[in-house]
Amino acid sequence: MARSGKGAGKNSRLRIIGGQWRGRRLSFTPAEGLRPTTDRVRETLFNWVALQLPGARCADLFAGSGALGLEALSRGASHCDFVDTSDRALTQIHQHLLLLGADAAGCCHTTSALHFLQTASQKYDLVFIDPPFGGALVQPVCALLAENDLLAQGALVYVETALHDPPPDTPPGWSLHRDKAAGGVAYRLFTVD
Repeated sequence: MARSGKGAGKNSRLRIIGGQWRGRRLSFTPAEGLRPTTDRVRETLFNWVALQLPGARCADLFAGSGALGLEALSRGASHCDFVDTSDRALTQIHQHLLLLGADAAGCCHTTSALHFLQTASQKYDLVFIDPPFGGALVQPVCALLAENDLLAQGALVYVETALHDPPPDTPPGWSLHRDKAAGGVAYRLFTVD
């Protein structure tokens, strides 16, 4: 997988690792700061959420390559909102949804995660928060999810940060369910009461 824009101008490949599209490879154009979640981390994450995923409504708030949201749809989620500030990234995600016959299950939003959460009205069962590292975006996103009552009871929130970043302060009612590290990444799954 491309990391942080290496190989700019060349397409990189994203592999769906489970579900109905298992083994499908999708091309995307690398961009500066784009860090698709690795196969190993995605496999662990989706093992953690396997029982809650069928029929889930998801939000991939810093979608980038769309790896997390596409994997969720492949494994039985009913809907995913893909949110990113990059038109190019979302155009590629939309093309992937069309290719997979899933354009009715995914919706792309070209806006910031913060703006999206300020205007959203649907509740989510699973939210992916994997922002660019060093942007101090995790705390305000978590706060908006709680303040605007955007999480269904029993919802799961996945947070990916740089390994040496402190764990996020989470809103009341959020409990750390699982956490792990791989390479320079720390990833955590929270449950919401």
